[in-house]
Amino acid sequence: MPSKAKVRLFAVSAIAVIVLLMITLLSSSFSLSNVLPTHLEPSPTAQEPPSEPTPIPHHKPTPSAQPPIKDNFPLADHALPPPIPSWNALPGDTKVPQTPLLIAFTRNWPLLQQTVVSYLTAGWPASQIYVIDNSGTQNSNKRNLLTLQNPFYLNHHRLTAVYNVTVLETPTLLTFAQLQNYFLHLAIEHGWPYYFWGHMDAVALSDETYTDPETGAYKSLYARVLDTLAETLALPYSAKQEWAIRFFAYDHLALVSREAYLSVGGWDPFISYYVSDCDMHERLAMANYRMDDANVGMIYDLSTSLEDLLILYRRSDDSEKLNDEGFSKRGPLSSSAPEVLPLGALGDDGFHALKKTLDDMDRWKNDNKINPAGRNTWQLAQQGGQGEPFYYDAQGFSQAIEMTNQNGQRVYEQKWDGGGCGLRGKGMKAMDAWRVGPDPEPEAVEAK
Repeated sequence: MPSKAKVRLFAVSAIAVIVLLMITLLSSSFSLSNVLPTHLEPSPTAQEPPSEPTPIPHHKPTPSAQPPIKDNFPLADHALPPPIPSWNALPGDTKVPQTPLLIAFTRNWPLLQQTVVSYLTAGWPASQIYVIDNSGTQNSNKRNLLTLQNPFYLNHHRLTAVYNVTVLETPTLLTFAQLQNYFLHLAIEHGWPYYFWGHMDAVALSDETYTDPETGAYKSLYARVLDTLAETLALPYSAKQEWAIRFFAYDHLALVSREAYLSVGGWDPFISYYVSDCDMHERLAMANYRMDDANVGMIYDLSTSLEDLLILYRRSDDSEKLNDEGFSKRGPLSSSAPEVLPLGALGDDGFHALKKTLDDMDRWKNDNKINPAGRNTWQLAQQGGQGEPFYYDAQGFSQAIEMTNQNGQRVYEQKWDGGGCGLRGKGMKAMDAWRVGPDPEPEAVEAK
């Protein structure tokens, strides 16, 4: 056992060592406090950049304001239109075939309304007219959420409750080619082997000077449409060659055979707008389908609207006081009660004044010499709708449509090795689609 003296010596030594270590630690802590700051500062790389003002996007020049458009049939807001001209009404025993007229709408309500009223007054039954709301605004028009200055505004109530036509809505905005395929879809779903389709910027007018060559009797535009339909479906017409389409003023109004269109694969959805008809009609011709013209009356291609659509009902307050444009000098016709406005007579001066007006309007749209702004100015007639559902800048919408159109034309050129509608004249067949290319250079041919 160690002695008590050794134990004390060991204890004293241990205490001394502990005291020495404490002094060393306190000394180190003091020296570090002189070197390190009492709190951590962020590194220079982590500092926020100096605050700068939020940049302001540069806007393009504001387009010149368009005058607000007016409804072109004010009567329909507070009263039912008068009966259509009696000479255009179908006899009560007429059997109307289920061959509907499909009219697609995207923008410009006055032009669409003018088109619908023109077909109604030319004798087309309301039950056979379908307006396709392709505004891309879902059910906003049905719910009356858009206003007249909005390009995509459509008066759903007036179409269905006043004119008694059917309105269908596309699930989203469709291009022209997609709309045509949607027509085919409707024909399949509704069991329509044939259907008509027409442009929404057209006006149909019965030729009141026409008489049937066999009977000598007058026939309305729609009565002549029924004759053409019966002729087309009769066996002698298609005995030698199946038909695909009948043109009335090209495709401003057209009769379509559903199965013919389906047999060639429908419309090419990638050729969105212009030249989509070239692609479709050329492929139908390549498949040896018949495509003929037919005449049933006047079908106008317009970019402007009549001042008052009541004139299409052939009502006026004084037919001798219509001005050169066919409008009453006493103001809008709809300002009078329709039941007291006298009905004109078949082929009278009122008809000729109306025809002259429509002739001039058609010339205005399609003659660049008198209308250098171009035929599609109607597409920008409305530039309102800010704050309404699915609002889209009107200028931006037109620009996006044109970009889509140009891309579709490039697709057509790649598909058929160039532009133009005369594919068969170049020796093309349906099997050549997407397989043709530029002719090889002579050197390349010799190398082979």
